[in-house]
Amino acid sequence: MDRIVAWFCAVVGAATMPIFEFFYGHGEPTRAFMTALLFFIILDWMSGIRASKRDHTYGSKYGIDGVFRTFFMFLLPAGGNLLDKALQLPGIAFGAMICGLLYHVIQSMIANSIRAGWADWLPLSVLERLSEWVKSELDKKVNRSKKRKDETSG
Repeated sequence: MDRIVAWFCAVVGAATMPIFEFFYGHGEPTRAFMTALLFFIILDWMSGIRASKRDHTYGSKYGIDGVFRTFFMFLLPAGGNLLDKALQLPGIAFGAMICGLLYHVIQSMIANSIRAGWADWLPLSVLERLSEWVKSELDKKVNRSKKRKDETSG
């Protein structure tokens, strides 16, 4: 059984790595950036689910839309890499896409964490700086949450 699992994993890896490298590029920085993006998206989803359950705005339609948004977000760096290849740029479009996405996802994650009530676990000085940084994102999330809550209750 172990040989079958090992063989299966080898086949999957052999098939997916060339596809990954075609869309995102190759090398350790690319893998590190894409891993960081995946990591922070998972944290954003976790904090967003907890925040919406806390303020009773959890909705499956919004969650399903989130799956499509996330898929779209994973395709943006691929588009940047393809532009870099087409224009023979040294990773400029990929870098711009991935850094912009990481900035947005980290802002969203922090705002969701505050909404979820996890702010008490962060050091106060860090929280104040983070709160200033995510104020606009937090305001948007709170307003959207209130709007969705009003729609479901009214």
